[in-house]
Amino acid sequence: MTKRILIALTSHGELGSTGRPTGFYVSEAAHPWEVFTAAGYEVDLVSVAGGEPPRDGTDLNDPAQRRFLESAAVTSTPRPDQVDPSRYDAILFAGGHGAMWDFPGNTGLAALARAIYADGGVVSAVCHGPAGLVGLTLEDGTALVAGRRVAAFTNEEEAAVGLTDVVPFSLADRLSELGATHVPGPDWQPQVIRDGRLVTGQNPQSAHRVAEEVLAALKPTA
Repeated sequence: MTKRILIALTSHGELGSTGRPTGFYVSEAAHPWEVFTAAGYEVDLVSVAGGEPPRDGTDLNDPAQRRFLESAAVTSTPRPDQVDPSRYDAILFAGGHGAMWDFPGNTGLAALARAIYADGGVVSAVCHGPAGLVGLTLEDGTALVAGRRVAAFTNEEEAAVGLTDVVPFSLADRLSELGATHVPGPDWQPQVIRDGRLVTGQNPQSAHRVAEEVLAALKPTA
């Protein structure tokens, strides 16, 4: 049976009313993609609107990003309703500020993640990717993050990039309101939390370790 992991990307390209572009943060998809493919997984992409999602933070001096943009089907992603969740062992919500606008409450992405989790798979997210966990409920209607420890982009990091008043809400605060325990680490340092089959990371620096923890969570227990 083929092992597959799905990476979800934002399709939102406008940073509020600033006139500045945003999108998915390329390293937050590229570094996990490299870890997953090296471990023998096939990795597919999905985006909110399909097609070619907008990018942010592209660094072509990063070999992983170059390989990802050359090898992954970044220009022709399907929409969530075009994806069969039964084919996937895990889903990763990649970040980028765009995710704060179109991930929360997106019923298509939530349905994919809910089905993967219900089938014993892993749900993961990094940086602003945990916005995809907002509105994500289990089959009994409870929030997936309720009672769980999570990492996500912190209020301090949001202030440091000057976007506290631009993003539609505080991600850390919203996760806490949903019943999660937000566990912040130092700014711009890797911080990854694995709570059962939920894996979350705080910032772009956490993306590689998030992927490693996803693989650890997928290993069968003795």
